[in-house]
Amino acid sequence: MQENPALERAKKYLDQFELDLEPKEHKETTKTVAEAAAAIGVEEGQIAKTILFRAGTSYGLFVAAGDITIDNKKVKSLLGGGKVRIARPEEVENITGYKVGGVCPFDIDVEIPIFLDSSMGRFDKVFSAAGSSYSYLPITLQELELVTGGNIVDMKKG
Repeated sequence: MQENPALERAKKYLDQFELDLEPKEHKETTKTVAEAAAAIGVEEGQIAKTILFRAGTSYGLFVAAGDITIDNKKVKSLLGGGKVRIARPEEVENITGYKVGGVCPFDIDVEIPIFLDSSMGRFDKVFSAAGSSYSYLPITLQELELVTGGNIVDMKKG
């Protein structure tokens, strides 16, 4: 497989934490939760989906278990109000530095708040993207909190 600059970027960033975190890559695309779970061989809840939301003029990166629906009311509250929507692909790339389908929840280009879904804590490991739609990173919720600087919140709808 060719060297992947996004994966190399993720590896370089993670090295500073000395946590023995190793992004991995495979041949199948993992753009969706279902694709990622099937490719890695885990349940959908273990996939840490990363979604950039916009509320009014504020952005926030939300990392959630693949089997939950994120509550827009909670997003609105966390981002300070305004109409909530998922960011467009070009916004995602401009703010995070990653393309939709492989958004890495750490080492993003623009400083914005990062929120981590507390329900991911029910798993020993979750699997986030690591910069490309062919990459993943096995990581605990506590390690994810450390490498993202994110806040653990309840974002589940209902």
